[in-house]
Amino acid sequence: MATIEDVRNALKLVEDPELHMDIIILELIYEIRVDDGNVHIKMTLTTPACPYGPQLLEEVKQKVKALEGVKDVELELTFVPPWQPSEDLRAMFGV
Repeated sequence: MATIEDVRNALKLVEDPELHMDIIILELIYEIRVDDGNVHIKMTLTTPACPYGPQLLEEVKQKVKALEGVKDVELELTFVPPWQPSEDLRAMFGV
């Protein structure tokens, strides 16, 4: 059975094509719940107009569905709160 940590590790393999960082480091994942093989992920994108949004969402589903014991993946896309890079991320970006 997949755990929250298993899901987090799978999501580390999903990289934003523009920023070349994984979505965990980018803090795009707000919540992960696992219940009897059903995974719920609440996430955001760097911007509502992100041209890679559909690609990222599909890759999230694929990586998580590949985990042993995962029956279904439900994605909840939200822009509340809007994504803001943390101070650590700003430092990584050099701003």
